[in-house]
Amino acid sequence: MTSALLPDLAPWKASADFRRLWKSGLVSNFGSFLTLVALPVQLKDLTESTAAVGAIGAVALLPLIVCGLYGGALADALDKRSLIVWTEAGQGLLSAALLLNALLPRPAIWPLYAVAALSSALGAVQRPALDSLWPRIVAHDDMPAAASLNSLRWTVGGVAGPALAGVVVAYAGLGWAYAADLLTFAVSLAYIVRIAASPAAHEAAKPSLRAIAEGARYAWSRKELLGTYVVDLAAMSLAMPLAVLPFLADELGADWALGLMYASIPAGSLLVSLTSGWASRVHRHGLMVALAAAGWGLSIAAVGLTRHVWLVLLLLVVGGGFDMVSGIFRSAMWNQTIPDELRGRLAGIELLSYSVGPQLGQVRAGGLAAWTGLRPSIAYGGLACAGAVGLLALCLPGLMTYDARTNEHAVRVRERRAATARA
Repeated sequence: MTSALLPDLAPWKASADFRRLWKSGLVSNFGSFLTLVALPVQLKDLTESTAAVGAIGAVALLPLIVCGLYGGALADALDKRSLIVWTEAGQGLLSAALLLNALLPRPAIWPLYAVAALSSALGAVQRPALDSLWPRIVAHDDMPAAASLNSLRWTVGGVAGPALAGVVVAYAGLGWAYAADLLTFAVSLAYIVRIAASPAAHEAAKPSLRAIAEGARYAWSRKELLGTYVVDLAAMSLAMPLAVLPFLADELGADWALGLMYASIPAGSLLVSLTSGWASRVHRHGLMVALAAAGWGLSIAAVGLTRHVWLVLLLLVVGGGFDMVSGIFRSAMWNQTIPDELRGRLAGIELLSYSVGPQLGQVRAGGLAAWTGLRPSIAYGGLACAGAVGLLALCLPGLMTYDARTNEHAVRVRERRAATARA
């Protein structure tokens, strides 16, 4: 019984490059979550404004949209490993800039927004290359297991990074958090450069607006894929509470709990990842995506209604668990059904669905809190998320009936990969 719940390690055992990519992501994510806590805390200290903290999402939004779409085209047309290496190095330089600014006698505000925008651009270029690389080095039937292991990697950093950041920022200072992030990028690069080259597929189009449009037309033709994008966008833009957590900790008189609040959502995701052996036996992926997104919204709504810090932490953990269930099955649907020559461009569109949402969520949470108050901002957002997901489920029957065993696109990709392996 226990072995049936434990993560499936087949991708880890079968591919050395998957192990290197996994370790690189673990280290890099750990440092990034340190900065995820340190940056809004520094802005809060400098401005004492919920709107100013929420504006981080606004300045990151345009680079994310533009570079995410073009990054997908680049991922299809260029060597994926090289693209990952150069963007990882660029992220390290941005961490160095945050460190230098934090060490100034009077840190400036504008570099925080500038780094947020540039980091968003680099991440948007890198993520499609990452998302389209690992399906090349993992067997088709192992993709749900690989998605779970990738989620586990993210959540380990997501739990440890914010929890440690809360302590580091409170007792050692912001500079130490930024310095640790810089170090993690150096370690991550050491892993990435050992991964085998991953050149473009022969059928891949050159990066251009026409190539981007081709990917968009394919996504539009796949209504079940389109459903995963829209459901996740609604869940994140309406219910993501990260921008207002520093103010929630203040209201609860629990500054010590801020790091734990940031860590709680990844902690819930980690619990699901550690017990994700069941995911490989589920085939109705679309239904699971919708149910989990609604559960996320209701959990966040409950956060806005309680005034007990430990219950807030528990509800954030529950919400993070629902979010991870949704993420596992979204990833499985994407990677089991998208042709290799389109994978980078579709990864760029996927990036917008799961990254634009949180950025919009920061703007929404911060702006609504400034207008209606902290509690209504959180509670109303969660309820709106659950309602929106229910409405989308009614409007997207293809998403609700998707079955990985019989879906024509999943069958076609499975047969194509099997033929390639035999050849």
